[in-house]
Amino acid sequence: MSALALSVLLSLVSAVAYAGGAIVQERVAVSTPGQQYAPLRRPVWWAAVALNGLGGLLHVAALAFGPLSLVQPLGALTIVFALPMAALFVGRKAGSTAWRGAIMATVGLAGLLSLVGASESQSLDTAQRTGVALVTAGAVVALMIAGRAAHRHPVVRSVLLATASGIAFGMSSVFTKIVAVDWSGGVTAGDLPSLATIGVFATAGLLLSQAAYRGAGLAAPLAVLTVVNPVIAAAVGITLFGETFRYGTAGTALALSCGVVAAGGLILLTTERIQRTPAPAQPVAEVPATPAPAEELVVVLPAQQEATPSAASPHLYGPFYGGPYVPVPVLDRHRLRIKS
Repeated sequence: MSALALSVLLSLVSAVAYAGGAIVQERVAVSTPGQQYAPLRRPVWWAAVALNGLGGLLHVAALAFGPLSLVQPLGALTIVFALPMAALFVGRKAGSTAWRGAIMATVGLAGLLSLVGASESQSLDTAQRTGVALVTAGAVVALMIAGRAAHRHPVVRSVLLATASGIAFGMSSVFTKIVAVDWSGGVTAGDLPSLATIGVFATAGLLLSQAAYRGAGLAAPLAVLTVVNPVIAAAVGITLFGETFRYGTAGTALALSCGVVAAGGLILLTTERIQRTPAPAQPVAEVPATPAPAEELVVVLPAQQEATPSAASPHLYGPFYGGPYVPVPVLDRHRLRIKS
């Protein structure tokens, strides 16, 4: 098997592993709504961590055997594999809108990354690495705060957290490339900060992706993460590593068109999720029942009012029987006899 074919095979298996990890993470998020970041006591969640770790290792191995312009677009197949796998294994079927959105996002991303031209491997100095790490950390924290503020809108919150996760994963790939370029057969003291940065960003990406699946399903968060991750890596490659788009101005215009297609796919995925999410029921304010005063329970008819000598009469038992009691006049049996 040639190196190129091995790279393609490793990329496909990596995408399947990432898709399996995403499905397990989404199911864990549904079953444990109170633990949004790291349900450490769930063995199933650790299985998702293992699948994501396997996907990452296979992705790095694929990069060792093939060019970045080939491996990165194949990684976008994660969303395409995840939809049929979710329908097959957990019964989570996606609608036609989700399929169109996933295909549009994948095609647009694949076209965008395939237009990135190859260049000589470059590295970053200490100041550049520190600046990139700080800017990335600030962006991730800002998106986390925005996601927390949007807790009443599950889809918006999920997209924000998935974007933060994609940025963290993408920057971990950037620092992985830096370490690979600087690799000289062993780990030196200068590599430790970059390795620590990789660990922090990879862990943050995993935890944020777990939180993104809570209350928003599988398709929209996974699509956002799948697109943002390589786009961030490609943007850093173009701005800092000297990579350019192929075919000059025409290639740049075509790359922008592919970006629009990918963005349209994400919009379809998010729109479908919003349509399927029921609106929260508005709580109905209950009015506390207060007992009516005893005086209001007394109903006096006009005829009875005339026959009633006074309101303070001791014969009124309205508070007890629901109406006034009018005594019936009784004739005295012991009449006085008038003698003539």
